[in-house]
Amino acid sequence: MQAEQSNQRQYSTAWILLLALLTALGPLSIDMYLPALPQMADEFGVSTQMIANTLPAYFLGLAIGQLIYGPVSDRIGRKPPLYFGLSLYVIASLACVLTTNEWALIAARIFQALGGCVGVVIARAAIRDRLDMQGSAQAFSSMMIVMGLAPVLAPMFGAWVLTFFPWQAIFLTLAMVGIICWFCVHFFFKESLPVERRLKLSSYQVTTLYAAILKDDSFRVPMFAGCLTGAALFCYISSASAVFMGQYGLSQQQFSYAFAFNAAGIMLMSSINKHLNTRMGIFQRLRLGGSIQCFGALAVFGTGLMADAPLWLLMSGLFFVVSGIGLTGPNAMALAMSQQGARAGTASAIMGSMQFACGLLGGVILNFFVWKASLNMGIMMVLFTSAGLFAILKVGKQLKHSISA
Repeated sequence: MQAEQSNQRQYSTAWILLLALLTALGPLSIDMYLPALPQMADEFGVSTQMIANTLPAYFLGLAIGQLIYGPVSDRIGRKPPLYFGLSLYVIASLACVLTTNEWALIAARIFQALGGCVGVVIARAAIRDRLDMQGSAQAFSSMMIVMGLAPVLAPMFGAWVLTFFPWQAIFLTLAMVGIICWFCVHFFFKESLPVERRLKLSSYQVTTLYAAILKDDSFRVPMFAGCLTGAALFCYISSASAVFMGQYGLSQQQFSYAFAFNAAGIMLMSSINKHLNTRMGIFQRLRLGGSIQCFGALAVFGTGLMADAPLWLLMSGLFFVVSGIGLTGPNAMALAMSQQGARAGTASAIMGSMQFACGLLGGVILNFFVWKASLNMGIMMVLFTSAGLFAILKVGKQLKHSISA
């Protein structure tokens, strides 16, 4: 109890709310327009799957952008990159409003992601700047609880907007959210990396730093554990419209409720993770989350093999896959970042980039699967969660070795 109170004193609720708002730009930009995919496909005269490729395009921008912002923030501080990234995000969101074909939308989405990903990089780095490993795990959980509201509310709000306005209004709303974030950063975000701790690195040194971080087992193994288990969420996001609206025939509003139900599981598990902070070790919580996700992935795969699986059975499996991230995400992140010190920004960028690279890979592979949508999703989830659980077990061996040494 005393350790928990000590960790809480290391950060304020207002600080976590601000970091959660910045991090929530990603889920908002991904989830709010999901109910509009069929409408956008009709307007552009293409298939829903073609328009759904704007999701992997967004993941590509997120993967590239984070590799840039990480070392830049280690060099010039955490606040200046936020100004640039949020400005780019607003401009790109407005460009999405003006697109007239699917390829222009894909291009605009890449730039939108290049701007929006600054929030998640800086949020992770700022937490590592100020907190120890236990405090970081708790702060990541607190942030994930708040951030979890984004995928719960975003599809509902998107579906509500679509009842009154065309799909372009969704991107106009996202531009306004970006402007709000910009002003919040300007007035409330305090620089967390002092000048004396900044890394003055050339391009060659940045490349060398990336290589050094990736060679660090204390970072690389938990990073892969977090990225592979997290990739199951991206498979869900990429497939959700095709599964719920295409295969099961749900309306836009019904889709938003189904999507929100699973997303709420992340908040639930993140809350449980926070309360287990003083009762279970970080690795035990990480292993529990990985096991829950694997079980859920097998259930989704099983329903995909059935000729006419009931929706409630599919939803049950998806709930375990998605909610388990509330345990795997914060703990894998805390373990990976625990030894990074002043290079936390660069390390955060690598981890974030790898997460979205896995999401991009899953989204692209789904295009080549020829079975029904739920089976395609189940196959990818089993592959990612089983690989993630293998990485988690490797983390356990690594921790045992470090203790014995």
